[in-house]
Amino acid sequence: MRELRIRVLVGVFVVAGVLSWAGARLWNAVGTLPSVPLAAPIVLAVIAVILLATALSLRARLKAQRERRPEAKGVDPLMAARAVVFGQASALVAALVAGMYGGTGVFLLESLDIPARRDQAIYAGFSVVAGIGVIAAGIFLERVCRLPEDDDHNKGAASAA
Repeated sequence: MRELRIRVLVGVFVVAGVLSWAGARLWNAVGTLPSVPLAAPIVLAVIAVILLATALSLRARLKAQRERRPEAKGVDPLMAARAVVFGQASALVAALVAGMYGGTGVFLLESLDIPARRDQAIYAGFSVVAGIGVIAAGIFLERVCRLPEDDDHNKGAASAA
């Protein structure tokens, strides 16, 4: 399984932000811009907490497994692979969503004197922060599930290149 690259996440974030900003300008010219839901940052924060809890649980179980403690439960490799896929998918989707809310938030900065638009800009800002939290938790989960021989292989490939 390939490691998720930060460049890809930044690229998705920037492209989604620019497209969202342009779409918000166009939509506002034609009609009323849809509002940013209050639930957006809350849902993203819950996903970040779930990813972080999964990563911390797996890290503790993997550490106990490496130390060969008798009471330690082993980590099923399929479950670890699913956790990595969950973390990567969550990070990619969060980069897209945070970029969309970021672009909308930048557009909304033009009209902060209107109370409703100011609230929408605040919700969009919190959504971006929560999205970055999801990305960080997803990358942390991916790093926790990395195999020790993957580290050796990556270091050898990096030194050979």
